[in-house]
Amino acid sequence: MVFSSFTFIAFFLPITIILYFIRKDKVWRNCVLLVMSLLFYAWGEPKFVLMMILSIIVNYMAGLMMARSERRKQKGLKLLFMILGVGISVGFLFWFKYFAFLGNTFINLFHIPAKAIPAQILPIGISFYTFQIITYTVDVYMGRVPVQTSILKLALYISFFPQLIAGPIVNYTYIEPYLDERTVRIEDFFAGLFRFIIGLSKKVLIANLCGEILSTLTLDKNITVLAAWLGAISYTFQIYFDFSGYSDMAIGMGKMFGFKFLENFNYPYISTSITGFWRRWHISLSTFFRDYVYIPLGGNRCSTARQILNIFIVWMLTGFWHGASWNFIVWGLYYGVLLIIEKLFLGKLLKKLPKIVQWLYTILIVIIGWVFFYHEALADGARQVGAMFGIGAAGGADATAVYCLKQYFLLLLIAAAASVPWKQVIAKLTKKKEFRFPKNTFFTIEQFVVASVLLVLCILFLASSSFNPFLYFRF
Repeated sequence: MVFSSFTFIAFFLPITIILYFIRKDKVWRNCVLLVMSLLFYAWGEPKFVLMMILSIIVNYMAGLMMARSERRKQKGLKLLFMILGVGISVGFLFWFKYFAFLGNTFINLFHIPAKAIPAQILPIGISFYTFQIITYTVDVYMGRVPVQTSILKLALYISFFPQLIAGPIVNYTYIEPYLDERTVRIEDFFAGLFRFIIGLSKKVLIANLCGEILSTLTLDKNITVLAAWLGAISYTFQIYFDFSGYSDMAIGMGKMFGFKFLENFNYPYISTSITGFWRRWHISLSTFFRDYVYIPLGGNRCSTARQILNIFIVWMLTGFWHGASWNFIVWGLYYGVLLIIEKLFLGKLLKKLPKIVQWLYTILIVIIGWVFFYHEALADGARQVGAMFGIGAAGGADATAVYCLKQYFLLLLIAAAASVPWKQVIAKLTKKKEFRFPKNTFFTIEQFVVASVLLVLCILFLASSSFNPFLYFRF
């Protein structure tokens, strides 16, 4: 079940809201969200929900044992329970996502006479909820947060359906207070609903249509220059509006139930450096790797050589987190190298250049990166990037690419415009503060009209098209 489906919009979400608000008792509300979250996950992955429950139980017990070991001052035992909790959950992730890839790589590298290991069916959302489990268990071990004695609350944190299958990755330390006490003001509920509709619109009205461009173009062989650029730009918009739209829907639903998730995207395509881009793109993932990998490795508190090694490790893992494939690893190292170069000298040089030059440099690097991210085979990605600059291109344009450009040109303009924070731009130009909800107002007239029109358009598009993929199901 995805958020942009009739089943979710017309049945699952309304039923969950009704059940949640018919009683004010916090235990009831937590139970409703937990049961509906498990049902949501079981809808598409009935057998894998048991594995997620097992991970929850294991880390719940590990937390209790760590607290007990702390009281008895048994540091070695406390470390052992942390390793067991994290290790079992990461072991599930490794088995389903990486074992076949690493095993087949080993077989091919050493020419071992053995059959290829078949890839496992990847449980939806396992990369996201495994990282959330890690934040809980590690934070309890580090003493950043007290152990959670209620398995109900811990299970809700890990399985909460708005961020279960595609994030944002919510740090337990941040969300823990909301598990005990939260309130839902009516203005917050409607603000969350508005945010959900905005996210749904980004997914259905922009990302899906950009995906239709990609499904029409030929990008694996005989690529023309126009097709190469059109495909690269379309995917750049598709992955942003697909993923940020999903995050908007998750944040909006969280607010509707009293949870306030941190932002996951902050208009990354206006960045003027790669460093700035990764402070704006998938913020929760970058924060996770910073807090749980980069800083424990030493972060910036070490020699330059060690900092470079730390960045390489983090970005190799970042690429590998996205998938067990060489294109993801290369994509991660691609950004690792660029960030190191910016850190060492390019960052200072960039700041001396005009903003438009800084932006052109950044967006070009990002677009090229998305090409390698899109293609499963590195050779296909290299072929498209070459064609973008006329190397090995099958001409300047082809009929299909010309048709797509004419058919979807307005869509691409809208996508470009929607990538800019116009409220901030207008506020800066007019020297006024950004819009805030007036007191005692649920929706402004403008918001009500916009939300209504967008919701109707989304329903019409969903009814008229069967093309409704979600890219991050792959990860």
